[in-house]
Amino acid sequence: MQLRCFSSARHLYRNILKPRTPIRATAQPPCDIFINHRGTDTKKTIAGLLDDHFFRMGLRPFLDSKNMKPGDRLFEKIDPAIRGCKIGVAIFSPNYCDSYFCLHELALLIESKKRVIPIFCDVKPSQLQVVDYGTSSAEQLERFSWALEEAKYTVGLTFDTLTGDWSHFLNTATDAVIKNLVELEAENSSKKSTYIVQACRERDEKFSIH
Repeated sequence: MQLRCFSSARHLYRNILKPRTPIRATAQPPCDIFINHRGTDTKKTIAGLLDDHFFRMGLRPFLDSKNMKPGDRLFEKIDPAIRGCKIGVAIFSPNYCDSYFCLHELALLIESKKRVIPIFCDVKPSQLQVVDYGTSSAEQLERFSWALEEAKYTVGLTFDTLTGDWSHFLNTATDAVIKNLVELEAENSSKKSTYIVQACRERDEKFSIH
C-alpha cells in the first residue's frame, strides 16, 4: 500500500511540477525544502538521508552542511533560504530545544507562513519545551515557545531510529513532502487564475463606465 501511494505521489510531482535534474551549485538557488534539524542528533542519520533522498528525487533541499561552505555567515545564508523555500521539514530530536538556531529557524518558518512537516525523531511532542538558559531574551523565549507549540500541534511523522524501518520512513516522508508541494502548486495556480479573472473584470468595468 505504501509503495503504491509513494509511486502515485512521484507521478503527480513529475507531471505537475516537472523537476529538472538537480545540480549542486556554488550559488544558492531557491530551495524547495528547508531541513530544520539539530546537527548533533540527526545530521549523520535522518537529516542527511532525507537530504540525499530528496535530492535524488529531483527536489531542491537545503541542509546547512551541504549548502554552506566555510566562511559563510549563518543568518545571511539560512534566513534567505527559509524565506525562499516552499515548505519546511522540522526534525525534532532529544536535544533540539537546546539549540538557539533550531528554534530561530522554526520560528522564522512559521512567521513566513511556510508549511512545516514535523518529524518527531526519538522524542515525543510532549517532551519538547523551550528552556531558559539565560542566553535569550524574554521576547525570544516567547517567540520560540509559540513556534514550538504551533509545530507540536501540526500533523507530522514519528520515527524511532533504533527500531524503525528506514526505507519505509524515507518513502513516507518523501510522499508527504511531494503531496504538500503539489497542493501548494495547485493553490498558487488557483490564486493566479482568480487574480487574472478579477483584473479582467475591473478592466471591463472601467471601460464600461467610459
